[in-house]
Amino acid sequence: MKELTVDATVESIRVITEFVDEQLEQLGCPMKAQAQIDIAIDELFSNIVHYAYHPEVGPATVRVEVVEDPLSVVITFIDQGVPYDPLAKADPNVNLSAEEREAGGLGIYIVKKNMNEITYEYKDGRNILRIRKEI
Repeated sequence: MKELTVDATVESIRVITEFVDEQLEQLGCPMKAQAQIDIAIDELFSNIVHYAYHPEVGPATVRVEVVEDPLSVVITFIDQGVPYDPLAKADPNVNLSAEEREAGGLGIYIVKKNMNEITYEYKDGRNILRIRKEI
């Protein structure tokens, strides 16, 4: 398991993505899966940046673990910001046009569709969001 803690800022998204990509490359992760994971990182870490501590800045930790059978990568996002469960909101109706659809929720929807598993819990004053992608 590898872990990195950074300030929850927009600038940290690149740092976190590079950190995770380094782990994925060591696993020989296919480029398609890596691209899907990178999109998930961008969406999920952006949520932490914009909602967890707003307008302040606080720490966020990203943990990368490899799980066997099936070979998967589990990425955990941890922050101590306000409780926020991005999975609680209903999925957007993607059959509606952009004008007809309510704003928000599309990024999380894309993450749900591209990951094999996504879970959220609020425990000990921390938001803990996990994604799992088979590689």
